[in-house]
Amino acid sequence: MKIVPIYVAALAGCLGASVFISKTVKTEPCWCWEQDSGVAASRPVRPPSKEYVSFGSYGIEADWTNPDRLISLDYNETQGQRIFYQQCVWCHADTTPAGPSNRNNVVPLPPLLNDGAVLNKETDASLERIIALGGGAIGKSAMMPPHGKLLTPEEIRDVVRFVRVISVPAYQKP
Repeated sequence: MKIVPIYVAALAGCLGASVFISKTVKTEPCWCWEQDSGVAASRPVRPPSKEYVSFGSYGIEADWTNPDRLISLDYNETQGQRIFYQQCVWCHADTTPAGPSNRNNVVPLPPLLNDGAVLNKETDASLERIIALGGGAIGKSAMMPPHGKLLTPEEIRDVVRFVRVISVPAYQKP
């Protein structure tokens, strides 16, 4: 019977410690939660922009060369963006959500995904083939894996659509 008072004392101590910590540690609520929720998180990475984002857009991407400019994305482009940040960002961007990318460790150096000077020369079919077969199959870096078994043809087309909408200089259809 001596264990019950010990258990109650330990429980009361834990509750008291949590109340003490919650009163002394000041956290700022996340921008995406209501002020009263008490959930602590960081602020958004990009400051809010005054630029208009068109009605009906599904997502946005900050222009990599001008973070104050937002690019509105339709549904398919947003799906391509999602796939890019899951599969491609590590080698086709200078920074990733986790920090620096692995781009400088790849030989030959892969193009940035928004590099219109390089990628605008390729046709959509050519970009789809590169993504599906991987770099080694077309004479590029063998470090680029084939995504043809991982992604559906529609998902590959969505990545190409995302590449086209973020390219600088802007892509012009032939």
